[in-house]
Amino acid sequence: MKASPGTATRVAAARVLDAVLHHGRSLKSELAAVLPTLADPRDRALVEAVCLAALRQAPRYDAALASWLPRPLARKDRPLRALLLAGFAQLDPLGLPAHAAVASTVEAARVLGRAHQAKLVNALLRRAQREGLPPAAPGAGWPDWLLAHLRRDWPGRHEAILAACAAPPPMWLRVNARAIGRDAYRTQLEGAGIESAVDPRLPDGLRLDRPVPVTALPGFADGRVSVQDGSAQQVVEALAPPPGARVLDACAAPGGKLAHLLERDGSLQVLALDSAPLRLERMAGNLARLRLDEGARLQVADAAATEPWWDGRPFNAVLLDAPCSATGVIRRHPDVLLHRRPADLAALVGLQGRLLDALWTTVAPGGVLLYATCSILAVENRDQVDAFLARTPDAAADPLPEDFGHASGAGRQRLPGEDGMDGFFYARLRKAR
Repeated sequence: MKASPGTATRVAAARVLDAVLHHGRSLKSELAAVLPTLADPRDRALVEAVCLAALRQAPRYDAALASWLPRPLARKDRPLRALLLAGFAQLDPLGLPAHAAVASTVEAARVLGRAHQAKLVNALLRRAQREGLPPAAPGAGWPDWLLAHLRRDWPGRHEAILAACAAPPPMWLRVNARAIGRDAYRTQLEGAGIESAVDPRLPDGLRLDRPVPVTALPGFADGRVSVQDGSAQQVVEALAPPPGARVLDACAAPGGKLAHLLERDGSLQVLALDSAPLRLERMAGNLARLRLDEGARLQVADAAATEPWWDGRPFNAVLLDAPCSATGVIRRHPDVLLHRRPADLAALVGLQGRLLDALWTTVAPGGVLLYATCSILAVENRDQVDAFLARTPDAAADPLPEDFGHASGAGRQRLPGEDGMDGFFYARLRKAR
């Protein structure tokens, strides 16, 4: 017998969580594989919400299981753990109707071949409904080495960072200025029953405190709007290339900042690089949706090796949105805490330094390079830029205003959750004439 839609969503969520928690898979890639199999966008949104909530709150849920079960779950019962975490997430923090959440999750146990454990699932979810779930200790779920970085880099702020990383973020929209004005689009949202708020720092941005599926956004398919966090939108404000400038987007995927540049100024001459052909194909598709497909030249290339792709003509503005630890976006990508290792950080720091050195050679005299990451670690941000300035005589910091966050060496750092935005670092560097 075919499972009901409610059961199918719980099965999908449990399978995604099992892959991420127990098999080292990426949440983003697992969702990309599973969500297209669900026809209803509401079901897709529910699966994503359950998975994100379960991963953010996994330490709390594991504490409940440790307290309520007579013995730890065996290795063969890892899929059961994934299903239980999905069930707990529906009750807290998503607050779904308890009867439907419990019934569908119990039925999902049967579909997953665990009919013999369906009564246990029912009992545990009913107990969670009655008693609530225990709070987690600050830092639970964070690896010790990463906690040490956090406490050292942000003394007095690390507990607020931990709390923000465990909380669901708002949904930020970027209105396509070449298609419609922000205020006009906000009126369209109101007509669709969607409340939004503006932020004076973001001329094209709107914040939805109650996220909605993109299919509910007026004109999304026609390119009127994109989903992009407010911190990422500020990259274009920080780079601020002059009209007609030659611009390099050195690590362009997934392409949101590239699109924002083109939406702002169609006169820019932009070269966008990425090392992965598939990512460039997806970028091209998004640019086509936004009616920007002729606005930039996309090229598969390694930005750290300039000889194959650079023609020697300098750029007025270079954007280096560098590969990083993603510690500023853990609330959106909670599996970072599962997969990141100290060796990864060391490799990323080395790559960032090589990219800075290579790309600096392409900047025109008087031009700027904007170094940006979605990290909150000093070794990738403040220390990285300080070291670059120390070894690069013709580079100087071009200070950014307080709108971009806390002063951090030569740059600015916004921490996760501040102003409703993701954690992000910005450093604008200017080349001597």
